Amino acid sequence: MVSKKVLKEIAANVQIFSDVEQKERFLFVVGALVSRLISLNKAAEIIELEVEALLQILESMDIEFSYLGSKDIATERNW
Repeated sequence: MVSKKVLKEIAANVQIFSDVEQKERFLFVVGALVSRLISLNKAAEIIELEVEALLQILESMDIEFSYLGSKDIATERNW
C-alpha cells in the first residue's frame, strides 16, 4: 500500500489548489467521477466549488468522465 507521505507528495503537485487538503479532495473526486461513483453535483459539493467551476477545471485538464444515469443516482444517495 502507498504511504500517506507519498500521497501527500502527489497531492502537493496538483497546481490548481493551494491547500493540500483541497488538492487531496480534488484527486479523490476525480477518481470517483471517472469511476462513476458520484455525480458532478456531488463532486462539486465535496470540493466546495460551483459545478461550472469544476467543469472548467476538468476540461482544462482534459479529464473525461460520464454523467451518472438514473440508476447510478440511487447508488450515490447511499454513498
